Amino acid sequence: MRVHFYGAAGEVTGSCSLLATSSAKVLVDCGLHQGGREEYARNFRELPFDPRTLDAVLLTHAHIDHCGRLPLLVKRGFAGPIYATEATCDLAEIMLRDSAKLQEADAFRINARRALNGEPPIEPLYTGEDAEKVFPLLRPVKYGGTTEAAPGVKVRWFDAGHMLGSASLHVTVTEEDRTRVVVFSGDIGHHGSAILRDPTPPPDADLVVMESTYGDRDHRTMEATVEEFTGIIKEAVWDRERVIVPSFAVGRAQQLIYHLHEMIHTEQVPRFPVFVDSPMASKAFEVYKKHSDLYDSESQDFARRDGHGVLAMEGLRLVESAEESKRLNGMFGSSVVIAPSGMCTGGRILHHLRHNVWRKGVHIMIVGFQAANTVGRRLVDGADTIRIMGSTVVVRAKVHTLNGFSAHAGQSELLNWARAIRPGPAGKPPAFVLNHGEDVPRKVLAGRLGNELKVGVSMPAWGESLPIL
Repeated sequence: MRVHFYGAAGEVTGSCSLLATSSAKVLVDCGLHQGGREEYARNFRELPFDPRTLDAVLLTHAHIDHCGRLPLLVKRGFAGPIYATEATCDLAEIMLRDSAKLQEADAFRINARRALNGEPPIEPLYTGEDAEKVFPLLRPVKYGGTTEAAPGVKVRWFDAGHMLGSASLHVTVTEEDRTRVVVFSGDIGHHGSAILRDPTPPPDADLVVMESTYGDRDHRTMEATVEEFTGIIKEAVWDRERVIVPSFAVGRAQQLIYHLHEMIHTEQVPRFPVFVDSPMASKAFEVYKKHSDLYDSESQDFARRDGHGVLAMEGLRLVESAEESKRLNGMFGSSVVIAPSGMCTGGRILHHLRHNVWRKGVHIMIVGFQAANTVGRRLVDGADTIRIMGSTVVVRAKVHTLNGFSAHAGQSELLNWARAIRPGPAGKPPAFVLNHGEDVPRKVLAGRLGNELKVGVSMPAWGESLPIL
């Protein structure tokens, strides 16, 4: 029994782990590498395993850094089941169709430049047709249920509180006369996040593969973050200024709309226009409404008080066409524009930044983790200029970083989540493996886990594997 690490090892994108026994091979996530050109180029490398030999895929949630290479996996021969919660299955369809469009658009743009230089065209990483072949393989499961994913591999699903449908996996592995439990945390959510329930740790484990995105620090409390968010919005509304928010169109955008709706509902500000500029946003909002049974108790109470639903905010406009998106940059007066991608690696947010980041009277609100070598990270780091779409643009807008809205747990929350896991069948405290974190955060978290929980901690590099003892 071994776990092989083929992504998110010393980085926060490209999640991909392979659980292998003498009779089964199960892949946990198959995400897209995101960041700069070097990180993106890694998506085109050959997979380090034969997809045709996999028994199944377990998908923790629908963010593209966890599901974004599934079309590539199927393109290269995988034809088995992909298990995920029902909400994750619904959201993954939206995310992958959008990702395929971006892959095709990127290839088209690159090929136009290559044609001018007399170079042969390149193929996109995958196409819309490739993405459509993933969806018949999706197999919805329920929280708390048990799934036999492969011979000797049974999986239970626990709410990870990271996005709608996200899960931590409790995997019971049997090989000959030996049984062990491996937990894959997926991405662990931040307590108190709007709409989502708080994370539920699996009960026991022999080995825990755990994310470490914010392993070196805690977030501000959600109350303090919402207060800061409210202050920025109030300032912008009363001064008739614009707020630009790079955000995932699925997950973070819905949480921000919840807080904006609450501000208007409680009459803290007058109504103002809010635009979610993403072709897939309306579909995502429909999935959220479909799965409102997964909302936390506060959101369900708010929905009953408001009478319309937590996402049915007056003044909200879901922007689908490119023409309407372009018109937003010619508008004046107070408004909020939420646009993907959340890490400023592509999509419509780059156009909004290019047209607004050099202006005074504009607020750029960073509400999530920004990977190294991204435009978003340079804004967070206080850069005077940024490169957008081949141009250097001066930064005059006010940049606000609100990490309290992160969908990831902070250090203390990660430690508390880990403390809740009891010894598994081997009868010893679980060993921990830290992935999905840059080197500094996971080293800091490893130190605290070792010192306070007295457990063994590993930090594998890409391609390394560890035995399940």
